[in-house]
Amino acid sequence: MSRRLDERTVVEYIDHGARLAIERPHGSLGKETIVELYGILRRNGWASAEDLEVAGARSAAEGDKPDSGVRWIRSYVLAEDSGEVGTFCVYEADSPEAIRAHAKASDLPVDEIVPIAGTVIVREDPAPVSA
Repeated sequence: MSRRLDERTVVEYIDHGARLAIERPHGSLGKETIVELYGILRRNGWASAEDLEVAGARSAAEGDKPDSGVRWIRSYVLAEDSGEVGTFCVYEADSPEAIRAHAKASDLPVDEIVPIAGTVIVREDPAPVSA
C-alpha cells in the first residue's frame, strides 16, 4: 500500500519498556510518482573526508534539480579498514535506476541499493562525530 509523502504513518508501541517508533516511509517526489526509501552502500568511495565533502556538494546539486527522482535524506560516514571513507546513505527515490542515474551524474560509487521497509527508532541519533 503506497501513501503520499505528507501522510506518513507512525506506529508506536512498548516493547520491554522501550518506546519504539516504526515509520512506513512511502510518498511522492513528483505529481504522480510514488517513491520508496532506499539505503545506498558506498564502500571505500573516497580517500579522505575532504574528498567526500566535495562529492556531497555534487550529489546535493544533482539531487536538487527538478525531476531528479531522488531526495537525499541523510548519510553515515564509514571509517573503512583501508583508511578511506565510505558511506551508508538514505534516499527517497522513484526507483533504484533513479539512484544509479543520480550517482552517475554526481560521479559517486554505488555498491549496493537496498529498499528500506521501515524505520525503528530506539533513540535519536547521537551528536555528530567530530572530525
